[in-house]
Amino acid sequence: MASLPGSKVLLIGLLSAMTCFVALAIDNNPLQDFCVADPNSQVLVNGLVCKNPNNATAEDFFTSGLNEAGDTSNAVGSNVTLVNVVRIPGLNTLSLSIARIDYAPRGINPPHTHPRATEILTVIKGQLRVGFVTSNPENRLIAKDLHEGDVYVFPEGLIHFQQNNGEGNAVAIAALNSQNPGVITIANAVFGSDPDIPSDILAKAFMLNEEKVKELQARFDN
Repeated sequence: MASLPGSKVLLIGLLSAMTCFVALAIDNNPLQDFCVADPNSQVLVNGLVCKNPNNATAEDFFTSGLNEAGDTSNAVGSNVTLVNVVRIPGLNTLSLSIARIDYAPRGINPPHTHPRATEILTVIKGQLRVGFVTSNPENRLIAKDLHEGDVYVFPEGLIHFQQNNGEGNAVAIAALNSQNPGVITIANAVFGSDPDIPSDILAKAFMLNEEKVKELQARFDN
């Protein structure tokens, strides 16, 4: 058999590498009916280990309590009751979680992001002012006033917020396309990090003097 020219060998090698890369790509879809999380497993994976499906029960796919109002007697006047894989082990690998959000009058769910999820929010009671900010360089605010039955979407990773702009309490239900969407509250992360971000860095970033930065850091100290 005649040997292949060097250029063809190189091309075949590159194609093989690409094929191997595609074959090893992560598949985010479940490959079985369910994968109930085993909280007792000591194995570390990107997610949670499955327990034996023969040992799954109805309780693995159930929780209760979302009819109960959260405590909004805090600095921001809101409370998030999250239902994720920690609360329902059967959510493991299903890319889904929900949350009940309660708002006192003028209460806010402060600007935050979900690094691993898009959020769709439905107003159940009251009215809300909601919005998100597009990424650099535009940083455009896209906001709207919502009433009972209205639905709004916050794209994955973008900073967003909600404010109760009505006279009474408000309630919303949010669904997120991750079993563990994560949350980064901007003010807490920036001014409440442990240890502190150096004050001179924050002073320059936020165009503040260092005394004001240190004052804010003291307010957010855990």
